Amino acid sequence: MRPAALGLFAAAATLVSLLAARADEPAQATRMSWDIIHVTFLPTATVLDPGGLASAKAADGSQITLTGSGTWLSIPAEAEPQRVTGGGTWATLDKSGVSNGSGTYTVTGVVSSDVVPGSNLPPPPAFIDNIGNNEDSRGGLIVLRILYSDGEAGVLSVSCHGPVHVPDTVFEGITATKGIVGYVDRGKPAPGVDANRTNFHVLP
Repeated sequence: MRPAALGLFAAAATLVSLLAARADEPAQATRMSWDIIHVTFLPTATVLDPGGLASAKAADGSQITLTGSGTWLSIPAEAEPQRVTGGGTWATLDKSGVSNGSGTYTVTGVVSSDVVPGSNLPPPPAFIDNIGNNEDSRGGLIVLRILYSDGEAGVLSVSCHGPVHVPDTVFEGITATKGIVGYVDRGKPAPGVDANRTNFHVLP
């Protein structure tokens, strides 16, 4: 084959692969992020930052505490969410409050996600969002498949209510499973306490 023909063939092959990759990108897809957040309560404002923690308890009172953040591609309900990233740290206590494990976890997939349209944060100066923009903040629920560093698999549910605009059926905090244990009794956020809070954001 002549060099000119080879060049045309290579260009055509590149175009085909680019079109195929674009076809894999779902229509109306939105890149989203989730965070377990750190909250600072000031006299005149509430400040949101990444790096917080949230807990949940099992039936016998044993507890898991997680940090974490990640992203996912929110696409129509008839399609499978994909291109997920994220992870964080975990630590467990037995029913007596004694540490019995810790490590990291990695997000491996999305079971389901549902985001409430519209911001769930009042504008500054009442709320200062250092994770993203207040208007890009969202409430909702995402259920993630995760893999713990000790080899056990589980599911992490991250639910965000926020101060405004989200139905009261949506809880604030996390629940998780780890192997056979279901940590389904979520830690509830308390006024002035920096724990058990989450947030979602629409990303550029």
